[in-house]
Amino acid sequence: MNLTDIEIARNAKLKPIFDIASSININSDQIEPYGHSKAKLSPSFIDGLKDKPDGKLILVTAMSPTPAGEGKTTTTVGLGDALNRVGKKTLMCLREPSLGPCFGMKGGAAGGGYAQVVPMEDINLHFTGDFHAITATHNLLSALIDNHIFWGNKLKIDTRRITWRRVLDMNDRSLRDIVSAMGGVPNGYPRQTGFDITVASEIMAILCLSNNLDDLERRIANIIIGRSKNKDVIRASDLKAAGAMTVLLKDALSPNLVQTLENNPAFVHGGPFANIAHGCNSVVATKTALKLSDYVVTEAGFGADLGAEKFFDIKCRKAGLKPSAAVIVATIRALKMHGGVKKSNLKEENLNALKDGLENLGRHIKNVKSFGVPVAVAINHFVADTENEINLVKQYCQSEHDVEAITSKHWALGGEGAEELAHKVISLVESGKADFQPLYPDSMPLLEKMRTIVQKIYHGKDVSVDKTIVKRLEGFEKQGFGHFPICMAKTQYSFSANPNTLGAPSGHVVPIREVRLSAGAEFIVAICGEIMTMPGLPGKPAAVDICLDKNGQIEGLF
Repeated sequence: MNLTDIEIARNAKLKPIFDIASSININSDQIEPYGHSKAKLSPSFIDGLKDKPDGKLILVTAMSPTPAGEGKTTTTVGLGDALNRVGKKTLMCLREPSLGPCFGMKGGAAGGGYAQVVPMEDINLHFTGDFHAITATHNLLSALIDNHIFWGNKLKIDTRRITWRRVLDMNDRSLRDIVSAMGGVPNGYPRQTGFDITVASEIMAILCLSNNLDDLERRIANIIIGRSKNKDVIRASDLKAAGAMTVLLKDALSPNLVQTLENNPAFVHGGPFANIAHGCNSVVATKTALKLSDYVVTEAGFGADLGAEKFFDIKCRKAGLKPSAAVIVATIRALKMHGGVKKSNLKEENLNALKDGLENLGRHIKNVKSFGVPVAVAINHFVADTENEINLVKQYCQSEHDVEAITSKHWALGGEGAEELAHKVISLVESGKADFQPLYPDSMPLLEKMRTIVQKIYHGKDVSVDKTIVKRLEGFEKQGFGHFPICMAKTQYSFSANPNTLGAPSGHVVPIREVRLSAGAEFIVAICGEIMTMPGLPGKPAAVDICLDKNGQIEGLF
């Protein structure tokens, strides 16, 4: 009988979290346990690691996602377990799942099969409360803004120019655009506002990009919430909000320690989406892991055009990280979907469709290599894959891109099934070929940065912007934000802004609908096409199948 992911996780033999900590030389008094199987690292322990040498950083990214699945988190875990099996002391750094997808369409993000981080139910639900702290912190600032206006508005905040919205860690399209403070004078001044999902919050980005509590408070103080009636910027520091907001995030900034099914340590910390945010786990977790291990395997969300680009151009740029290798995850199923095959027909061999779909993978390979990072392709194996299909992928990668593609069976076999991939990654790291460089310099004008991403990563013709956006970008530059990198908010399903355009389109124009200044996170968000920063639920949400059984155990979570 085939077990579900949750059944596999439930049958796992977990070690006490103190034993997992001890395996990477962390004493029991240097962690704060959350039950028996998860813990947070103490800030003082992290501070004490500053002088230790760094290990090697490996990024796991993927081809453009499809409903057929790719398995980036599963591959990250499988590769990390495999590296440990072959003698490399390895830590994995993953993002925390959002409740929105867990109860929506995508499900959780703890891996799958025999390549998971556990406890799976905890990680996919409330975990250690980090997302709740981020949500509360963000909404505290929202409350302070409206309260300031209610009590006389000494800062003369222009209610028409407030850019700070509210957040909720749930998919709820009805909250995208609302009018708040209805009901008369006691409730304040009505104004148009809205909600984003918590993972798109600037507070989430700030937490994931901060180096320590001082840096966190500095960034929070720099948040721009809107403008005064004289068009002067209003910051969180003007509302004296930074201290209380930092207090709410004090514990959330510490990385969360858990384990894989094979009892290897993993940090699961932070959780921005890569389609509408920067898509990487926290800098604190990654830097700490580099001090504690030979190798660190981390992931960036969705396809390499989104997560990997932001990992390189935002996270690595800001944190001074130098990745040594990258793994691009692909599945035969997803490649055939990019070649035009319907999901219902994916089990049938179709070499012509596979050949067409390989253009999508090839585009991602070229893009990642353009950052100066050596690449391997992991073919995440499914039982319906045929030898002819696997050989076609391997031949294409080798002949067209001089990259080795390796079949990996970690879903079914755990770390044992990814040992060949692990040896390939080791050879890439030890080759010393990595020469990482971001895509564009800090000094490039903001609009030109957006155009560079579209032309060099999406292979589009240009961006489409109206005069209002051009003027807004010019204003950002005059205010001293021109050196910020760009965080593109775009559909994850296509290199274009149209989610239905699969494969490897080129020559398209990417419309930029809106730009947002994240002065605390220190990047500019460019919202492209119809992408929403508050997702909606599908026709049949995953929530309708999630319940407790007669023994009080969770069923339906995936």
